[in-house]
Amino acid sequence: MIKEIKNITENELNQIMKIWLTCNIDAHNFISEEYWKNNYDYVKDILPSAELFAYYKDNVIVGFLGLTNSYIAGIFVNKKLRSLGIGKKLLDTAKEKRSVLDLSVYEKNTGAVDFYLKNDFLTTDKDIDTPTGELEYQMQWKK
Repeated sequence: MIKEIKNITENELNQIMKIWLTCNIDAHNFISEEYWKNNYDYVKDILPSAELFAYYKDNVIVGFLGLTNSYIAGIFVNKKLRSLGIGKKLLDTAKEKRSVLDLSVYEKNTGAVDFYLKNDFLTTDKDIDTPTGELEYQMQWKK
């Protein structure tokens, strides 16, 4: 079940941050684990200002999508539950809310790149992400 989180509770924020950290470390093994740990507090501070959509299983958040205006800050799904359509459901929810969606994704995160291409995103640009030195694709979806 997908629910938009309007006023995030401390418990929900902690569930989401655990998913955020473990998914980033897992999906970005080409970036130092310390990079994600060092950004944890910053993300935890700004996350409540994003539009958040969470996927619940047995009353526990197992995936979420963060949206700022038309920018998808990320889609994260518990590793044990990936490839079950949760990410697509979260993305489809965002597509219902917007007519244009933008995002950035690391080139080496081939699973995510393939996921977005399969879901009608087009690569609009590429650039080096300064903090990591990694090539990043800018992608966009339009209704």
